[in-house]
Amino acid sequence: MRGNNDPIVDQGVVDQRVVDQGVVDQGARPMEMRRISSRLTSFYKQTFPVIWCGAVMIVAVVAWVLVHAGKQGASMFLIFPLLMAVIGYALYRNLVADMVDEVWLEGDAIIVKNRDELAKIPLRDVTDVNASTMTNPRRITLTLRSDTRWGRRITFMPAVESVSFTYSFKPDPIATELTSRIDALRTSAS
Repeated sequence: MRGNNDPIVDQGVVDQRVVDQGVVDQGARPMEMRRISSRLTSFYKQTFPVIWCGAVMIVAVVAWVLVHAGKQGASMFLIFPLLMAVIGYALYRNLVADMVDEVWLEGDAIIVKNRDELAKIPLRDVTDVNASTMTNPRRITLTLRSDTRWGRRITFMPAVESVSFTYSFKPDPIATELTSRIDALRTSAS
């Protein structure tokens, strides 16, 4: 169940607070929305770094105890926590930190939520859809015509319905759908 302060209702109907923030026209009837970003995004952005830092601290304490206990060769273990910290920071910085919290598909637009900020971006303003398939977590990056409060690129972790071994080798279905919708909008506009 979602918290009461969340501006987007889980059933896919625009909440009044989204209207009040100017993201959706007040005169328009509530549109059905579908979440296209993964619910695990908050785990990757908030929970996993805490777990990783805890593991680094445990390894550092064990290494420190072994060194002070006079175990031969234990000083080599002091390198592992440092290496874990550097690798963890690099992975977080390059794969997770730039992802937005939620992305919803609403007709011919996407609604993006990151922290407490919301923006509605028309699909016609998306110039490129790039999906990474061989990374964990998977990422979809939308390149936009103009800057938003998050820059010219919106990156999110796509929702996954089922995972199999061959999933890693297939094109992402959400990226494919977005590309099709954007192409259809471009063709109808010309």
